Amino acid sequence: MHAVASAPVPAHDEKTDAVLLYSETAINVQSLDKIKTRVRVAYKILRPSGRDYGIAAVSFNAHTKINGLRGWCIPAQGKDYEVKDKEAVVIALPKVEGSELISDVKDKLLQIPAPDPGNIIGYEYEEEEQPMVLQTVWPFQREIPGHELHYSLQLPAGWEYKASWINYPEAKPTQGGNNQWEWVVSDVKAIRKEAEMPPIEGVAGQMIISFFPPGGASANGFSSWLGMGNWYRNLTNGRRDASPEITQQVATITASAHTPLEKMKALALFVQHDIRYVAIELGIGGWQPHAASEVFAHRYGDCKDKATLLSTMLSQAGIESFYVVINSERGSVTPQVPANVGGFNHVILAIKLPANVTDSSLVATIQHPRLGPLLYFDPTNELTPFGEIGGYLQANYGLLVTTDGGELVELPRQPPAMNSIQRTAKMTLDPTGTLTGEVSETRVGDRASSERWRLRTVTKSADRIKPIEDLLAGSLSLFSITKASIDNLNQTDQPFGFHYTFEARSYAKNAGGLLLVRPRVLGVKSSGILETKEARQFPIEFDGPSRDTDTFEIAIPTGYVVDDLPPAVDADYSFASYHAKTEVNGNLIHYSRTFEVKELSVPVARAEELKKFYRIIAGDERNAVVLKTK
Repeated sequence: MHAVASAPVPAHDEKTDAVLLYSETAINVQSLDKIKTRVRVAYKILRPSGRDYGIAAVSFNAHTKINGLRGWCIPAQGKDYEVKDKEAVVIALPKVEGSELISDVKDKLLQIPAPDPGNIIGYEYEEEEQPMVLQTVWPFQREIPGHELHYSLQLPAGWEYKASWINYPEAKPTQGGNNQWEWVVSDVKAIRKEAEMPPIEGVAGQMIISFFPPGGASANGFSSWLGMGNWYRNLTNGRRDASPEITQQVATITASAHTPLEKMKALALFVQHDIRYVAIELGIGGWQPHAASEVFAHRYGDCKDKATLLSTMLSQAGIESFYVVINSERGSVTPQVPANVGGFNHVILAIKLPANVTDSSLVATIQHPRLGPLLYFDPTNELTPFGEIGGYLQANYGLLVTTDGGELVELPRQPPAMNSIQRTAKMTLDPTGTLTGEVSETRVGDRASSERWRLRTVTKSADRIKPIEDLLAGSLSLFSITKASIDNLNQTDQPFGFHYTFEARSYAKNAGGLLLVRPRVLGVKSSGILETKEARQFPIEFDGPSRDTDTFEIAIPTGYVVDDLPPAVDADYSFASYHAKTEVNGNLIHYSRTFEVKELSVPVARAEELKKFYRIIAGDERNAVVLKTK
């Protein structure tokens, strides 16, 4: 620690909370079912917000032991501090819903004293693991810069390894005796977080390394997506066996269903809403589902448990389905990434549609060259209707697991109109500048799901208008809601709707006898995410395809006529488009606009185009109609 304390601090900016002075990860593969790892790290705290680095947190499960956890602090002034393993505490996973129900996944925490700016913080521990897979990931690039980072690998005689470098130039290892290698990277730049950037896993430097015993991949190893699919199929073997209770439940649920589609919808609805979601994301519990019979009996489970139960129930109804292992953040896994377990955190299903089952609602369907029509469905997402997938899954890559192994597949992208807000309003302006009106909003896709999620736990009627208040507050300064209602809050297969009336005082501004009226009354589509001093480093990611429309009608006050209208706006790029126009018909101002997201990612090279696009929208949103007296 003292030798590290004198190491030079890597380059950083004034916003950096801490720097990683040194890290050492030593992997010792002793057999197919035993790996020992030693970890040592040392940080220098730079800002008060970096104090969290003074908490050593190590996750473990029933197949992992953590030994020798110790921590130190070398203060800028005064004596050193040391804390030992006996002072550590074991807790359920923090910030994980339902983790109190799970006994085999925990965190071991050690609080290191005085993690103050200027002080050096370090800790070490040893991990003994019964590996679920002969593979590790070295995630050496993160949100803070690193000075000197070491990774070493010790393999038994005759074993081999394969290392793949992602988002970073490859560093060649130095080889020691006895089948040992070491990699070193220095002065690793921090990943500075940007608004709407890809997930860290999709842009940060990392090394994925797989180990192979003599003779090739073992049962808990693989070198391809095909092999990973076989590994996962073996891991889930027998988990989808139906119990008599499941068989009876399927018969009950589908008794009134007359078609295969009706049966699928009924079973999906049951798993979506009647099986409580509990998250398990680490260790073997992060990959191996509980048996369908257990999930059904307990009425709770995580994503892979819910997928397992639904697959089992569909099978009882004569419908085949397959696991799809995926990451809930699009961009974490791409075709350029080698097969690895670290890239995924979610499981959904691909349902093989029976012959002659076609319906316009089944938009999340692809035609597989070997399996035929496959409908993707996320049973964990209780707010997305059967037949659709959320934006986080669209154009995302997942591992399709079949009896023939695994295959990396791209999920479909739904039409923008499947994720939209259609807002219409009829309003009246009086000579004092007060605007009153009635608004109707129809939302589908993620636009509907997000509002249903916000309102899922709301019980008071007064609290249900909070989303409307937030929308109005973003566009109006002095307003009051006089009436409000909601359509189809719990009917997820129907469009969600808001209806409300409002009054906005001093909406129109008096300027020398003229009235200035902004025709874009509600809703903000412009964005300032690119209005920064720093150059953009990463692509800009949209949540999903979308198409929103606004149609507003404003009655002109008696005694006034239009003196000037804003120009029409037509901005059309490959990634998005925006069209707006303001017209007059008699005593009515008509404003209409359409905002459409067509691509899901904008590369850095086109960031200036996106900035210009948002500025065009901002200009239209500020434009005013000028009224004069007759």
